[in-house]
Amino acid sequence: MPNKFTVEFADGLASKLDSLAARKGVSKVDVLRRALTLYDYAERETGNDSDKKLSITKGDKKLQDIILP
Repeated sequence: MPNKFTVEFADGLASKLDSLAARKGVSKVDVLRRALTLYDYAERETGNDSDKKLSITKGDKKLQDIILP
Protein backbone atom coordinates (compact mmCIF):
# COMPACT_ATOMS: atom_id res chain seq x y z
CA MET A 1 0.00 0.00 0.00
CA PRO A 2 1.47 3.39 -0.96
CA ASN A 3 2.49 5.93 1.64
CA LYS A 4 0.95 9.38 1.51
CA PHE A 5 2.77 12.58 2.38
CA THR A 6 1.73 16.17 2.74
CA VAL A 7 4.45 18.54 1.61
CA GLU A 8 4.52 22.33 1.81
CA PHE A 9 6.64 24.24 -0.68
CA ALA A 10 7.64 27.88 -0.74
CA ASP A 11 5.99 29.72 -3.63
CA GLY A 12 9.14 29.60 -5.76
CA LEU A 13 9.48 25.84 -5.48
CA ALA A 14 5.77 25.28 -6.00
CA SER A 15 5.99 27.29 -9.24
CA LYS A 16 8.99 25.25 -10.40
CA LEU A 17 7.10 22.04 -9.68
CA ASP A 18 4.06 23.27 -11.62
CA SER A 19 6.26 24.38 -14.53
CA LEU A 20 8.17 21.10 -14.73
CA ALA A 21 4.97 19.07 -14.66
CA ALA A 22 3.43 21.19 -17.40
CA ARG A 23 6.55 21.09 -19.63
CA LYS A 24 6.82 17.32 -19.33
CA GLY A 25 3.08 16.66 -19.48
CA VAL A 26 3.12 14.66 -16.26
CA SER A 27 1.67 15.06 -12.79
CA LYS A 28 3.46 16.88 -10.00
CA VAL A 29 3.70 13.54 -8.19
CA ASP A 30 5.51 12.08 -11.22
CA VAL A 31 7.98 15.00 -11.17
CA LEU A 32 8.68 14.36 -7.48
CA ARG A 33 9.10 10.62 -8.07
CA ARG A 34 11.55 11.27 -10.91
CA ALA A 35 13.46 13.81 -8.84
CA LEU A 36 13.78 11.37 -5.94
CA THR A 37 14.93 8.60 -8.26
CA LEU A 38 17.53 10.88 -9.85
CA TYR A 39 18.77 12.10 -6.47
CA ASP A 40 19.03 8.52 -5.18
CA TYR A 41 21.06 7.50 -8.23
CA ALA A 42 23.35 10.52 -7.98
CA GLU A 43 23.94 9.98 -4.27
CA ARG A 44 24.67 6.26 -4.70
CA GLU A 45 27.09 6.93 -7.57
CA THR A 46 29.00 9.73 -5.87
CA GLY A 47 28.53 8.75 -2.23
CA ASN A 48 30.87 10.59 0.10
CA ASP A 49 33.71 10.62 -2.43
CA SER A 50 34.54 14.27 -3.08
CA ASP A 51 36.46 13.28 -6.24
CA LYS A 52 33.31 11.91 -7.89
CA LYS A 53 31.06 14.30 -9.80
CA LEU A 54 28.12 13.98 -12.12
CA SER A 55 28.42 15.95 -15.34
CA ILE A 56 25.94 17.32 -17.81
CA THR A 57 27.27 17.02 -21.34
CA LYS A 58 26.15 17.84 -24.84
CA GLY A 59 28.00 15.70 -27.32
CA ASP A 60 31.65 15.81 -26.28
CA LYS A 61 31.28 19.16 -24.51
CA LYS A 62 30.89 19.19 -20.73
CA LEU A 63 28.37 21.85 -19.74
CA GLN A 64 28.37 21.56 -15.96
CA ASP A 65 29.44 19.40 -13.04
CA ILE A 66 26.92 18.50 -10.36
CA ILE A 67 28.28 18.10 -6.86
CA LEU A 68 25.96 16.94 -4.11
CA PRO A 69 26.48 18.44 -0.67
